[in-house]
Parts: sequence; structure tokens; C-alpha cells
Amino acid sequence: MALDFSRLNVMIVDDNPHMRILIRDILLGFGVKDVVECPDGSEAISELRHRPADIVIADWMMEPLDGLDFTRLIRTANDSPSRFVPIIMLTGHTERHRIVEARDAGVTEFLAKPVTANGLYARLRSVIENPRQFVQSQSFSGPDRRRRTEDVDGPDRRKD
Repeated sequence: MALDFSRLNVMIVDDNPHMRILIRDILLGFGVKDVVECPDGSEAISELRHRPADIVIADWMMEPLDGLDFTRLIRTANDSPSRFVPIIMLTGHTERHRIVEARDAGVTEFLAKPVTANGLYARLRSVIENPRQFVQSQSFSGPDRRRRTEDVDGPDRRKD
């Protein structure tokens, strides 16, 4: 059963206009009616101050503010316009260390290029149907990095 995306406000942050068009067209095909496009992270932060988004899809490699720094600012800045917004990181760089780096910056989901409609749909569905608790500590701010729910008791339990 398809989800109803008609009430979602989605922001696309990518310096490549062709990629923004592709993502926008896929979103419109899903029924999203409100799509905002920004060419870089700094413009996106400014736009979020005036127009909140329900979900942000941000490319990793952008200038002057890339997707990773954009995510860190959204998650940790005292004047962040939308600290809890789900962020889907879009990139062609899918090495494990990059995925871990994005997760540790506060990214909610990771979407590899080349983008497919099925891949984007799966990430949107995950963000909507399986929202992750937001965690804030001295060293991290973002969605809970643990995907599995395990009851851990004993020496392997994380300290609060």
C-alpha cells in the first residue's frame, strides 16, 4: 500500500541542478506537493528559518557548505532552525567509513547514487514509518544511531 506524501514539505539541497530536478520529479511522482530546492547547505539553513521542512534530502559534496557540515550545523547550532528534521544524505561515495561518518554527523538515512525511485521511496518510508528517537549528548546530536533493538544488560551495556 502506497503512502500518502501529499502533505509533506521536502527540501532538496544539491549543487547540481540536474540532480535537484531528478529528485523533485520523483517526489512529485510520489504525490509530494511542496518541494523546495537549495543549491547549497548555507542557503538551505537560511531557507529553513523561513520555511520549515518535514524532510531534507541533502547531497554530501557541495560548496561552500557540504552536506555533512550542513547536517552538523542543523543538529548542533544553538540557533538551528530545525534541529530534529530527518535528513537523508545523498552521495555517490558509499564506502563504509563515509556511511559511519554521515551517521555520526546526525544523518537519518543514507541514499546512494545513482538514485532510483524505489531507493528514495524506501528512505522516505523508513523516515515516516520508523522514526528514530533523537539523542543529545556531549559528543552527539541526532537520531539514535542504533538500528537494532536489543536489550543489553551487563558489561556491554552503554553508559548513559
